Amino acid sequence: MRIALFTETFLPKVDGIVTRLKHTVEHLQRLGHDVMVFCPEGGLKSYKGAQIHGVSGMAFPLYPELKLALPRPSIGEAIEAFAPDLIHIVNPAVLGMAGLFYAKTLNIPLMASYHTHLPKYLEHYGLGVLEGVMWELIKAVHNQARINLVTSTAMQEELTEHGVERVQVWQRGVDTELFRPELASREMRDRLTQGHPDAPLLLYVGRLSAEKEVDRIKPVLESIPDARLALVGDGPHREDLEKHFAGTHTNFVGYLAGEELGSAYASADAFVFPSRTETLGLVLLEAMAAGCPVVAANAGGIPDIVTNGENGYLFDPKDEGGAIAATQRLLDRGAERELMRRNARMEAEKWGWNAATRQLVDFYTAILSKNSTLPTAA
Repeated sequence: MRIALFTETFLPKVDGIVTRLKHTVEHLQRLGHDVMVFCPEGGLKSYKGAQIHGVSGMAFPLYPELKLALPRPSIGEAIEAFAPDLIHIVNPAVLGMAGLFYAKTLNIPLMASYHTHLPKYLEHYGLGVLEGVMWELIKAVHNQARINLVTSTAMQEELTEHGVERVQVWQRGVDTELFRPELASREMRDRLTQGHPDAPLLLYVGRLSAEKEVDRIKPVLESIPDARLALVGDGPHREDLEKHFAGTHTNFVGYLAGEELGSAYASADAFVFPSRTETLGLVLLEAMAAGCPVVAANAGGIPDIVTNGENGYLFDPKDEGGAIAATQRLLDRGAERELMRRNARMEAEKWGWNAATRQLVDFYTAILSKNSTLPTAA
């Protein structure tokens, strides 16, 4: 089948949505489907055999890394030339509206997927009063799709409660070939700890943005003698975080990719993730695939991944001491930590990208056949 994928973010940007989309595009192409990606201009013309139609845009003031690509007539020309069987809009906001428009205008079946929990993000940017308006906008857009995909049961329940219809769970996926325990190395520990490889090493990977609440890791770091924290990633909140963590043993590593990123996960003692706004938390799965136990907030889609006491620890996000106690327990109990490493890897091995993409194809097929029997997560 021929799939037009509209997304507000794609390569070369680095985040969890892009990770999911690039693996999805690659596996769709492997399975013999043709994909055209409509996204903000990033310099790429193709990816893994899929065509990329870049649309120029401007930086979003609250989040300069995010480009707002405004719909324009060239999109319609490209859609008509590509002649898709189906349009899939990802986190529809601005560019996604073009996908919605052409789906309706040309009578092309429409799917939507929800990956960023925007209503909860608003409070971190001083816009919490707009949460109700945001939910109305989400409902108005998503209810025009034949299927709405989310990445966790928690998000399925929340969107349904807010009036979004036909919500299904698109199963999680992780690259278990790239992220693996064997990549652990003393050299990487030395790099991440800035020359103190024997010190306890805490790790965070992800955007350095307000909604990720990275600042809440500081009390955890300060509660563990000689501990070191490595923050892998970048984002609009970095300068504020550098001030916040001044005087602590914190290393702002910047972006890592490929086996370097896999080695960072595998070499750490604990992956600390305080965010309460995750629809899934892909980086948690990556850490677990690398055998790194996680300490994460019991919120959003995270409990779909982390089983408390088995492959990591969950803490009450309202309890300021919860993350401290959980991390101290993980570091203090060596035998338990090793068991969690193995359990984390075993959990991640259940969720390969090929299976997630085949499930997506089943959703596409159900839409095109107007089949009322929809696939479910494995």
